[in-house]
Amino acid sequence: MFPPELPKVKNRPLYVYRVFAKWVSFFYFGTSSLLLGILVMPVMRLFLHPRKRFLKYARRFVSASMRFFFNLMHFLGCVDTEVDNQESFKQLSSKIVVANHPSLLDSVMMISLIPNADTIVAGYLNRNIFLREIVRRLYILNSDDHEEIFNACDKSLKQGNCLLIFPEGTRTRRNEKVRVRKGAARIAMACGCGVVPVHIGGTDKFGLGKKDPWTGFNPTERYVYRITMGKEIHPDQYKSMSKSAAVRIFTKDIEAALFPEK
Repeated sequence: MFPPELPKVKNRPLYVYRVFAKWVSFFYFGTSSLLLGILVMPVMRLFLHPRKRFLKYARRFVSASMRFFFNLMHFLGCVDTEVDNQESFKQLSSKIVVANHPSLLDSVMMISLIPNADTIVAGYLNRNIFLREIVRRLYILNSDDHEEIFNACDKSLKQGNCLLIFPEGTRTRRNEKVRVRKGAARIAMACGCGVVPVHIGGTDKFGLGKKDPWTGFNPTERYVYRITMGKEIHPDQYKSMSKSAAVRIFTKDIEAALFPEK
């Protein structure tokens, strides 16, 4: 069941409890997201005008809801969070925030930290019964129309939002080679916005990784999310290069910031 590099379970009753607590947390997340999308958001939209004002406060409400979710997981004994200079996340404005993507909860964690977070979400979430109403109302749906996505990102950044991107594109499977895509660099070059790298570290996230079993959990301890913000990378430093070279080197610099161990 466990990858060979992980230790064996020593306290099986505690392990079973943590798996159960994770399921309870996910059940809460699903039901609360559904209620937020079909009840809370329509009421907020009714009273908050214009749409820009609604989006601002709706994103803040979602961010607060995500923080409550992590507090619940902490209370249940599943998760601990260690954030380096948490106030700096709240102060971000008109920045592209890029992060590595080791687990299922990374986007939830980042949105909980950044009240004005916008993000490009996978198209399949538009069909997710629990999340689709939130996704449709608040965030940018991924599509094959790159120009449309670029325009939506530029508009959101100019409104003072932060654009959250996971440049790996998806969760990287255990022991799989990391592949950082060029989308974040391209958007930063097109919009002229700085990129703030954030490293998500901590304990092993077995049970939350790609293709991990739902019955899995870290065999010896809680999930710990250790969040560290790196130095901003600005596209101006690549102005003297050709566009293709600038995007390529920009992407390598993003990768180096997110994966310093490489």
